[in-house]
Amino acid sequence: MQKQCVLCTEVGGRLLWENDFVRIINAEEPNYPAFTRVILKAHYQEMSDLAPAKRHALMDYVWLVETVQREVLAPTKINLAQFGTMVPHVHWHIIPRFEQDPHYPDAIWSSPKHSPANAAQQDYLANQQKMLAQYEATLINRLKSISH
Repeated sequence: MQKQCVLCTEVGGRLLWENDFVRIINAEEPNYPAFTRVILKAHYQEMSDLAPAKRHALMDYVWLVETVQREVLAPTKINLAQFGTMVPHVHWHIIPRFEQDPHYPDAIWSSPKHSPANAAQQDYLANQQKMLAQYEATLINRLKSISH
């Protein structure tokens, strides 16, 4: 018996927006308040399993999230990741990165470079939380204009 896919049965985070094709969620990572995932609603394991038109449509959502993060949050860098090793269901991670974040410049899944308890980290998180509502409102507004 095949194990049930968690992204087929659960939202996968705090739902921001969805349509018949994708759902966009906040990943609810404590040190990365604007960490966003674009999750394909249909179950596919690999990007190459999708027809080219669906791959392009999916990436339009990923690019839109990245664009809004850049415009509203002004990060140092955006990390895009599509692993699927732990959850073999097509989904993308869009993670705004800042020099002040706990892992910068390494991957957010690595050991922290900075202590989350120090003053710079607390200022970073407070600033991220302050911008989160504007980021999410802007993103949702833009998502409503996509016609896939």
